[in-house]
Amino acid sequence: MYTQIYILRFPKDTSDKPFIYKLVKEYDIEFNILKADILLQREGVMILELKGSNKASVEAGLTFLKSLGVKTERLATRIRRDDDICFQCGACTGICPVGALYLRRPEMEVIFDAEKCTGCSLCVPICPVRAMELAIDRDWVLPEETMA
Repeated sequence: MYTQIYILRFPKDTSDKPFIYKLVKEYDIEFNILKADILLQREGVMILELKGSNKASVEAGLTFLKSLGVKTERLATRIRRDDDICFQCGACTGICPVGALYLRRPEMEVIFDAEKCTGCSLCVPICPVRAMELAIDRDWVLPEETMA
């Protein structure tokens, strides 16, 4: 199974469309709604965990969403590590289920590979100095390839 967590921002004219149903029925994608702010005739935001049999099925579903004008962003792009306060204790490496946080040996340096990150955010509360941060509500300027 391929799993990623996405932030979806959809325009007000799509708030009454059954796009989640189509993700399930036409693209065979399982979903888990983690957060939603949806009102009719207003822009909406959802945070969804999407699971597909492979990466291609999830990407096909995302292409469908983009065709409706929905902006998609991997939640992992909102997870940051403050290297100034991280003291390389490695606590986060034991909890990361996908190996996005790992120890580089022999240096014993904690590495954060954002490309592997699924956005589960288990690393955030485990960090003793709060060097890991999940900023969902911030309006960070993101590279073009993360929002489409």
